[in-house]
Parts: sequence; C-alpha cells; structure tokens
Amino acid sequence: MRAEQAPLDWDAPGLIAGVDEAGRGPLAGPVVAAAVILDPRRPIDGLADSKKLTARRRERLYDEIRAKALAFGIASASVEEIDAINILQATLLAMRRAIAALPLRPAQALIDGNRCPPLDMPARAIIDGDALEPAISAASILAKTARDAEMRRLHDAYPQYALDRHKGYDTAAHRAALAAFGPAHFHRQSFAPVRALLQKT
Repeated sequence: MRAEQAPLDWDAPGLIAGVDEAGRGPLAGPVVAAAVILDPRRPIDGLADSKKLTARRRERLYDEIRAKALAFGIASASVEEIDAINILQATLLAMRRAIAALPLRPAQALIDGNRCPPLDMPARAIIDGDALEPAISAASILAKTARDAEMRRLHDAYPQYALDRHKGYDTAAHRAALAAFGPAHFHRQSFAPVRALLQKT
C-alpha cells in the first residue's frame, strides 16, 4: 500500500516568524524590515547575521530564502515617517508591516533586539537574535539586501552622494557630500548631522 502524506495546514499553531530590520542608523533612506517563516523541510545552509556576510553571499542567500521559505514579507517605513515619529517607532512600524505582509499567519514572532512592536500575536524580543535564531538571520538578510538595493536605486538618480558605497550611513564621504551638495529629500532631517546642515541654510 502506497503511503500518502497528510496535507499540511499552514495556519496550524506553531508557525514562527523571525523579524529583523536594516537601516536604523543611516542618515538617509528608509528603514526596512523583513519577516520570515522558514520551512523545516527545506533547510538553508549559511544563515547568519547579515552584517557578517559579504554582499555576494547575502544576495545568494536572499534568493534562496525567498525560494525555500514557507513565507516572507518585506516592508519599510519612509524617511518622512522616520522624521515624524522617530527612528525607533518607525522601525517597529516597518516590522509590523513586514509581519502583516506574510501570506501565512504565524503563531509567534521572534524579534531581533530588545523591543517588540505591538502585535496581535505572541512576540518575544531576542538580543542578538540575528546570530541565534535562523529565522531572524533570514529576515536580517532579506531586510539588508532589499535596503541596499533601494539605496543603489537612489544612487542611480543622485550619484553625487555615493550611496552605492556607504548606503546612507554616517561616513566621512557621506558627510563631505552633504556639505558639498546639501541634504536631499531622502535624508533624515531629524538626524543631527542633517539637521545641523539644514539650520545653516
């Protein structure tokens, strides 16, 4: 008699989403969050904190995660939202949006860091979760890769800021470009270095 696998109920209790963000610290661009529900039947080798991976490795894992995960969601909070509600609240908002974008509802969310966004499901904050929980590592990789791609798109339109190199972070090269060209619409006016420049004009 041929054995048959029972159909899986994807909304059954037990699905866990890992959630992480990229872009809290930069002077420019959105903050991006991702939520990932991994498939235990399709393991992914090499998951780690995205900051410890090369860009090439992240991009390969980005494609593999999207292909193998049970579900994923990627979302952002804009520069305007960051300036209006502050970077912490904007980060939590992006996380909520990423979870809401999941096509499957998780039973629990594991959040990288020490704060959980308000959710209608159980959630647990895990410090250094991107190094400890594979689902959070996967979310870290999706968020970082998606945000880097957005910064490269901005670079194509505004090459004078060299966003392809520093991705909007507070580097010497970025500060020099800000001093030379002034802040653009994608700069966070609530962040001190940008605010100081705007006050001079």
